[in-house]
Amino acid sequence: MTELLVRETSPPDGTTPGTTVAVPVPATPRERAARLGRFLRVRPGLVASAVYVVLVLVAAFAPSVLAPGDPTIGVPGDKLLPPGTAGHLLGTDYLGRDVWTRVVHGASLSLQATVIAVAVALVVGGLIGLLAGFVGRWVDETLMRFVDVLLAIPAILLSLALITALGFGTINVAIAVGIASVANFARVMRAETLRIRRSTYVEAARSVGTRWYVTLRRHVLPNAAGPVLVLAVLEFGLAILAVSSLSFLGYGAPLPTPEWGSLVAEGRNYLAGAWWLCAIPGFVIAATVLSVNRISRALDGEWARSA
Repeated sequence: MTELLVRETSPPDGTTPGTTVAVPVPATPRERAARLGRFLRVRPGLVASAVYVVLVLVAAFAPSVLAPGDPTIGVPGDKLLPPGTAGHLLGTDYLGRDVWTRVVHGASLSLQATVIAVAVALVVGGLIGLLAGFVGRWVDETLMRFVDVLLAIPAILLSLALITALGFGTINVAIAVGIASVANFARVMRAETLRIRRSTYVEAARSVGTRWYVTLRRHVLPNAAGPVLVLAVLEFGLAILAVSSLSFLGYGAPLPTPEWGSLVAEGRNYLAGAWWLCAIPGFVIAATVLSVNRISRALDGEWARSA
């Protein structure tokens, strides 16, 4: 928003003093574009992170666009070719399968599992925190003691226990990782709900007789969602690590379906002579997590300035 200063002059009889009024004027599309350009120009790391995340999302939901080949079929005569070989940008594995194709198609299951995990944590944890903060009293005590129990158990151990109960598979891994992350979302949502519940506009809505569920839907939930969504972006990177770790341990999709974690697990047996089998999927995982964290920090800063 820009401000336009308007000066009101005194009438001829001098009964009213002159005043200066600041009238807010919406920025034009050209001004908004210029502001966005300046914002991105001084943050090249954020731009690179956003571009990389877009490519990863394309690989996850449309892998054939980047790698049209079949990731499960290889040519035995082309096994263990190093990166840079003609026709194999990132080399081949021990069965002659193209590493680039397997990494790109591996993003599909890994990212889809991550999305499910974050969605489970966001919905379940958000509802727990919203109810605990808005209702209060014994409901708050009961729900937050449950959250304390979840926090007392290491996330990887809780995920392993849930997978043991649910069974192996990508979907079960995603659900287990999501439940292990519920406590973080519940605590953030509860804190924001408690802050907003004491605000003036919520008290005014109650004083005029607004029903509690209308107040919750129109006033509390929209204003408490900002920090929780920023946390969801941050947890997205942590969920990638968790899903890849469980896939590395063999709890994900069965072979030969590629997943980032299983690709690292397959390549560790060939580190001495074919380092790229383990290093390239590991680099992709690390770069994705760092890029998501960079974007989440930018969103957190923008939300803090606008709050």
